[in-house]
Amino acid sequence: MSKVTEKKSTITRLRLSGLFLSLFLIIFSVIGITSKGLNFGLDFTGGYLTEFTTSVPVNQSELTEKLSIYHDGDFILTAQSSQHFQLREAEQVKNSGWITSLTEDESLGVEVVSSSYLGSQVGDELFDQGCLALFAAMVAVMIYLALRFEWRLALGAVIALLHDVIIVVGLFSWLQLDFNLTVLASLLAIIGYSLNDSIIVADRVRELLRLDTNKQLASVNTVIDESIKSTLTRTLITSGTTLATVASVWLLAGAPLQGFSIALFTGIVVGTLSSICIAATLPQLLGLKHENYQVKVDEQSQALMDMP
Repeated sequence: MSKVTEKKSTITRLRLSGLFLSLFLIIFSVIGITSKGLNFGLDFTGGYLTEFTTSVPVNQSELTEKLSIYHDGDFILTAQSSQHFQLREAEQVKNSGWITSLTEDESLGVEVVSSSYLGSQVGDELFDQGCLALFAAMVAVMIYLALRFEWRLALGAVIALLHDVIIVVGLFSWLQLDFNLTVLASLLAIIGYSLNDSIIVADRVRELLRLDTNKQLASVNTVIDESIKSTLTRTLITSGTTLATVASVWLLAGAPLQGFSIALFTGIVVGTLSSICIAATLPQLLGLKHENYQVKVDEQSQALMDMP
């Protein structure tokens, strides 16, 4: 009996510690977003994107030094492999002279694969539409949770979703990683994944509160601990297999999907944390009780049930 009590108290301490950790991460992320801002990619800012290959493997830093000689404006060079590169230029500093200079350098054997242009107006429209999609997804989730759960469990799940999105955006802000359409798409995927995780725990909490009509588990704290214990294995297996897939994309898919995989990887990790430490713990702090999910019976029905 003492071992069971010790386990439950340990889970409670871990949940509360995780809640404070989540609060710290949110504050840290908000500071990064407000102070450093986001490094918007070409999808949103507009500009020129040129892909080219070299006949021999070239170090990215060496190629950057050569480009700085030929190019008199700002640019960002990204290596997809040792012989495949992408160069991004802002719309106002397009300088095609570097292409001629590089192709004339026989030691590199440069060959342009593709060159594309995205106007700043199109980039603004994509950003507005992406933010609108993100907002619509959040509203739909809030409506669903409001209909499915009592307000304390619903509020815990919503705050867990906001927690995951803010931390991912904060990571991209602090590290100044490219924030493009694929990253925005990953935020939508994170909302769906985190919601599923939070609902699994909340459903179990609701189920145990309904079954515990005589309060045999003694307290809501114990009910939440039991809910987490019964769903933890499934959560870890699901998160682990998903993380393995995302990690493979991160390591093997190359630069175009790197931002997407980093955002999704981070979102899955913090989403698992928030489903336990926020979605399950916050309702308890807001006063969740057995009575919130007990079936209420009128006096006449209760009298009939009490009859011998």
